[in-house]
Amino acid sequence: MKTLKLKLVAISLIATVTTFAYNISIENRNILHKNVIVLEEDIHNAIVKNNIAFVKKYISSKKDLNLKDPFGGSSPLITATLFGRTEIAKLLINAGAKINVQNNEGSTALITAAFFCRTEIVKILLKKGADKTIKNLYGNNAYQSVSSPFSEVKGVYEMMEKMLAPMGLKLDYKHLEKTRPIIAKMLE
Repeated sequence: MKTLKLKLVAISLIATVTTFAYNISIENRNILHKNVIVLEEDIHNAIVKNNIAFVKKYISSKKDLNLKDPFGGSSPLITATLFGRTEIAKLLINAGAKINVQNNEGSTALITAAFFCRTEIVKILLKKGADKTIKNLYGNNAYQSVSSPFSEVKGVYEMMEKMLAPMGLKLDYKHLEKTRPIIAKMLE
């Protein structure tokens, strides 16, 4: 049963990442304004590119900090967590982003941070009161995303990295293997 639940978590994450990848691959939108073409950046794309200046400007403009991407429903905080953008995650949290927002698959920033072993982001989220009990659509919470042996999910990490490498996702497998039990302890 535990293996089945883990596979469902993996499928959930893959589905979310796939729809997110499709959304982000539409890099910039061209806008014709007074015969000048201006590139419009969106918050999710800016986070993927680690464009901290844009994120700060976005926050100061009082725009929606929880704006979900239209395909996977990830919030900017989930996007920052997925790509390991710790500074951006801190900015969003400190500016008032909701920490328990769920994407279309039910994953939260905490579930994502746990699975990708973003230790500092997990700590911040827990300190800010992130709900450890929230489950995704497959019935799994953050703890369950890291409680199984690394060998059982290594293929999932490899697939996700392959899909998102063009957007800058790089995973350190030794770090993941070493850190999963640490994250699991934090979430117990």
